[in-house]
Amino acid sequence: MKETLNRPVIGMSACVHGEPVRYDTGHKKSDFCMSELSKHVDYKTFCPEVAIGLPIPRPTIRQILKDDIIHVSQPDGTGDVTKALTEYGQKTAQNFGSLSGFIFCQKSPSCGMERVKVYYDHGKGCKHDGVGFFAREVMKANPLLPCEENGRLNDIPLRENFIIRIFTYRHWQDLVASGLTKHKLITFHSEHKYLVMSHHVQSYKELGQLLARTDLPLEEQADLYILGLMTALKKLSNRKSHTNTLMHLQGYFKKYLTPLQKEELVEKIHQYREGILPLLVPLTLINHYLREHTEEYLSAQVYLSPYPDELKLRYGF
Repeated sequence: MKETLNRPVIGMSACVHGEPVRYDTGHKKSDFCMSELSKHVDYKTFCPEVAIGLPIPRPTIRQILKDDIIHVSQPDGTGDVTKALTEYGQKTAQNFGSLSGFIFCQKSPSCGMERVKVYYDHGKGCKHDGVGFFAREVMKANPLLPCEENGRLNDIPLRENFIIRIFTYRHWQDLVASGLTKHKLITFHSEHKYLVMSHHVQSYKELGQLLARTDLPLEEQADLYILGLMTALKKLSNRKSHTNTLMHLQGYFKKYLTPLQKEELVEKIHQYREGILPLLVPLTLINHYLREHTEEYLSAQVYLSPYPDELKLRYGF
């Protein structure tokens, strides 16, 4: 993994951190976040309900649709905290410049990213298309910020995608903090080219075309670039996109490898494509050849190790 200047700082719903702040004094501690990811990132926790003055324990609150407007209150409509949650979210989200990601508590009327229950005020049934009032303000004010829910992190592809995005965004924050120049921007893109390719080939082409333009001020070009990059990385990679990327990488070794070695590498890539081998196998072989045959451009590719190897996210697919 390419070293960052600083450990990523991840915002997190306090209950996911393990703090007993839920309405019933319980929590939703994430074992992955606290046992594994915590070795590589730091956390900053938030509990919107406690922050706006609600006690622990407290009556439950929910999103309720009334006259086409969603309110947050107790089930009987009392204790409305809609305005308080919205204002807290708006105020807090403006100060997230140091964060490299956020992990929300799913299904929460304040922190759920999506599919939050919205109850009808007549008391019969609900729909599942709400967004937590705090989460909504965070995402609105910080469109580049990688965000995910604790429950979705149990899905390995979603987990890996989120981890890739937070470490990539941390690299970008380090770059900007060091003083942005056109040369640094080009170098950053060069190092991330194959990572982007593994997620979205069209974005790979478009980002290259963007940086080739000479009619844009540097800051505007950089803003467009990081928006395009983070948007591309939201797209889940798959065996087909990884195979395409791996085949591009193996081309760099044509002048170094024996016919038998070339055949073995291509075979491992195809076995990965067919689901016989995990991604780690062809990547390990490529990294092995890199140690034997120095190729500076390839060695700099973030794709080969986009996050700490200890997280072992490429072992299972």
